[in-house]
Amino acid sequence: MKPAELKTIFELIKKAGIHPAPETLSREELDVLSKDPDAKVKLFRALGGTGINLHQELEMSSPYVNTHRDTSYNPENLQLHSHAFFELIYCETGTVQYLIGDTRYRIHAGDVILVPPGISHRPIFYDEMPEPYTRIVLWISSDFFHTIAEICPEELRSQLRLKEHFLLRTEGTPYKYLGKLFQRGVEEATLQAPLWEMALCGNTTNLLANLGRALMSTDTYFPAEQREDIDEVISYIEKNYSNRITLEETAREFHISTSTLSKLFYNRLHISFYHFVTQRRLINSKLKIEEGSSMEEAALSCGFCDYSAFYRAFKKEYGISPKEYRKIIL
Repeated sequence: MKPAELKTIFELIKKAGIHPAPETLSREELDVLSKDPDAKVKLFRALGGTGINLHQELEMSSPYVNTHRDTSYNPENLQLHSHAFFELIYCETGTVQYLIGDTRYRIHAGDVILVPPGISHRPIFYDEMPEPYTRIVLWISSDFFHTIAEICPEELRSQLRLKEHFLLRTEGTPYKYLGKLFQRGVEEATLQAPLWEMALCGNTTNLLANLGRALMSTDTYFPAEQREDIDEVISYIEKNYSNRITLEETAREFHISTSTLSKLFYNRLHISFYHFVTQRRLINSKLKIEEGSSMEEAALSCGFCDYSAFYRAFKKEYGISPKEYRKIIL
């Protein structure tokens, strides 16, 4: 991001009464942000270099739908994260890889990604980007999504139950028009004409209906990338994050050296092995908290040795404590 853009964002945040580089956000500050989804996105972008993974804590300001457009001109260090709502991502320009759970995809213009609540995901940017990565992001509350799903045919509901996520390639298919529906939603959210929220909900319902048709078609599915060493290690972490995982034991499991394993994560994900494991544990701990588990139960069930270690990791990663997170989602 350009310095001039950062200055503008910091001025907007300051006017909202929020200090420009918070290590944590107070309840009052979160309330301010909850009324302005654009400010939340701008704050996330501005604080992207602080090491605080605030993207996960951006909650929906609407009980139904939020949408915005994002553009990345350079590789970003957007970390592994999850949300408490459904996320639809429509790629407008650029080519990146996208990790969802333990599956990696190469996405292009026209691709649509559906990520349900609680599923870990992150983009993987190439070192050189010939063109910016522009996408439309649509956040849909679980209540709204499931209300729409109730009137879907059983065939589609079965597919949604069987698969954790979807990627659809619409380019060259009868469903290329889906991009116009994503764009229409952003226009409504940007212009905010009278009854724009109603129009956005209606447009989203129409979009979900057409996505359902695409999911029931065989034209739009796109296979994952051919699996590599990094994918196998990520699958191993997915299955074992609640247990003790060390760099040495994992390296032995895959018959490679610890230095090779460390370089694999730094080179492909720009993150350390242990940091990735911690992020995966924290994502599941959020689910446990949302389900009503005690803080101690959430910590121990996700592989942390005790609550204090869990607290330190949570605060360092998200800038808020586990208890503060509970307040956000309740």
